[in-house]
Amino acid sequence: MPTPARRKGRPKGFDSKPAQSTIQSLERALNVLDALARSGGLTLSELSEELDQSPATMYRVLSTLEAHEIVETDPQTQAWHIGPAAFRLGSAFLRRTSVVERSRPVMRALMEATGETSNLGVERNGDVMFLSQVETHESIRAFFPPGTLSPMHASGIGKALLSLYDDERVARLLRLRPMERFTDKTIAEPQALMAELAAIRQRGYSVDDEEKTTGMRCVAAPIVNLHGEPVAGISVSGPSIRMPPEVVARFGALVKEAAAEVSRGLGAPEAD
Repeated sequence: MPTPARRKGRPKGFDSKPAQSTIQSLERALNVLDALARSGGLTLSELSEELDQSPATMYRVLSTLEAHEIVETDPQTQAWHIGPAAFRLGSAFLRRTSVVERSRPVMRALMEATGETSNLGVERNGDVMFLSQVETHESIRAFFPPGTLSPMHASGIGKALLSLYDDERVARLLRLRPMERFTDKTIAEPQALMAELAAIRQRGYSVDDEEKTTGMRCVAAPIVNLHGEPVAGISVSGPSIRMPPEVVARFGALVKEAAAEVSRGLGAPEAD
């Protein structure tokens, strides 16, 4: 019996221009969620100022979201935060791919082997979006909550993924996200980045050498699917004092093997 055709995602003949295809109240609610997620919590007055909206408007949005447990308020501080329902909705994104599930045991093993925090990230609209993290037991450590975004050119995972993209795709992403300089070690010139990507392809792993944050290093490698396409990156990150060059080289081999293990779990062919 033939499978019935699924309905398309938008009505026939619907104009896709932003002014006609968005709902203002919904857009306002999404802006509220984005502001709360970025800040870690805001009071009503702070949120109103952040989004340049009246407190009355913001309170109506927050009350609606609170009724669905998408946001919640702290009675002590009067600050609003992301709620449990938002987490459940966000988790649906992670379930779209098995890479998170397959990476978790590998990430735990990688953290134990290196003593540093292990991370998993994917490219999202020209940035690296961190999906998962296994934190080190050390008191001083790197911390990237799920959903955190980082520029690709100044990220270990970002550069690992870029190293497997074709030149046209790299150029397109660089146009989308200009190469901002964060420290004196940030690679902020396209030509220098292309040379760095060639070196990454040669050794099989990338290094963020204090390029985003002074005093922090990261070693990463790309994860590929059964078609050999880069779909994610895995890394370890920590303070530079615990990751001198000789340690970075040792971690590089471990991260490379971790990425290969996850890739095999996704059906990737064995490397020659």
